[in-house]
Amino acid sequence: MGTVLVLVGITVTCAGPLLWLFKAATSTSNEILANPFSLWQSGIHWENFVEAWTKVNFGQYFLNTLWTVGGTTIVGLIVATTGGYGLAILKPKYSKAVFIAVLATLFIPGVISLVSLYLTMNDLNLLGTYPAVWFPAAANAFSILLVQRFFAGIPPQIFEAARIDGAGPFRIFFSLVLPLSRPVIGVVALLTAIASYKDFLWPLLALPDPATQPISVVLPSFSHNMPLAQFMAVLFVSVLVPVALFMVFQRDILQAAGNSGAVKG
Repeated sequence: MGTVLVLVGITVTCAGPLLWLFKAATSTSNEILANPFSLWQSGIHWENFVEAWTKVNFGQYFLNTLWTVGGTTIVGLIVATTGGYGLAILKPKYSKAVFIAVLATLFIPGVISLVSLYLTMNDLNLLGTYPAVWFPAAANAFSILLVQRFFAGIPPQIFEAARIDGAGPFRIFFSLVLPLSRPVIGVVALLTAIASYKDFLWPLLALPDPATQPISVVLPSFSHNMPLAQFMAVLFVSVLVPVALFMVFQRDILQAAGNSGAVKG
């Protein structure tokens, strides 16, 4: 009985806010303000989603978000896998110095580098374009070290046998390392995508044109341009995106956690 109560409490705590947001998104503005915990006194209003989507051109902002999140995730995977491959498997003479330098960046608050990052993007004439969002967000030290840790757990005998057969670094990377690393690649993709999806300050600086900004940047302005119920509908749709990403990658996340960063030989 105690276990059931604990599970029910955890479920209510975790899913309760999302369920309430759905209830608010399908209610009227008056019902949300007058009776926030009542259940659909006037019925379920699915039209809130349609009106919210059309009134503020939500589809365009959603497409902008796909561009920012998709580009950041792809570039982030390229940086993390190649960086982890170099540090864990290729191991050049200066790999320890690079490892320490990458590790040290974890202790630097991101807000400190905003000015230098902004000036760098400006000098490269990238401000106002999506690459200005992709490149800085993709160079994540945590992702590189996470992949490096996973790659280091792959049995070295596999690479020795591949080298004896004449495989070069690129062949080993694409034919051996990447196929063996699907769990950690899924985890890095999920973490990078969610971090990009919820990022507010840097996309606001890098994309000054509202027509190119993602949902995270324009969402606060929606509260002034639409009724409360429709705003709740926009919030609910926005929250569903990271939840959907987790559902897609949950098997890889659990597999990576079970492997504890290593591959069993």
